[in-house]
Amino acid sequence: MINVDDINDAWGWVGLTAVEVLGSNAFGNLIIRDDEGRYWRLRPQDLCCEPVADSRAALDALAYNQDFLNDWYMPEVVHLAESTLGPLTEDRKYCLRIPSALGGHYGRDNLATVPLPELIRFSGEGAQQFEGMQLWN
Repeated sequence: MINVDDINDAWGWVGLTAVEVLGSNAFGNLIIRDDEGRYWRLRPQDLCCEPVADSRAALDALAYNQDFLNDWYMPEVVHLAESTLGPLTEDRKYCLRIPSALGGHYGRDNLATVPLPELIRFSGEGAQQFEGMQLWN
């Protein structure tokens, strides 16, 4: 798993002070609790880390939101990654070689595996470099 210090080093510039990681998915997305009791979702493939709930009750409600659950579990993309790259080992996550925020797509030729701390660091640094630019037209 990842250390909250790694998250804060890579993503603290967005206003996040992580105190606990509550979960991760196969693509290294994280649900993080901050020092103010808010819950954030870090999406490395989108170069994005933003609040998703202001309280534990609001976070728990997301467990009943089918759109959120489908986006979190990413069943089609995880199946593609597993069939292309094989199952994940304990220390690695799937990733996009070129993040979707930079035009990368969820195709066989753009998938890889990476250690989670590297993915978090790379995505945070990349997002900070592109902050303020219009990447999504």
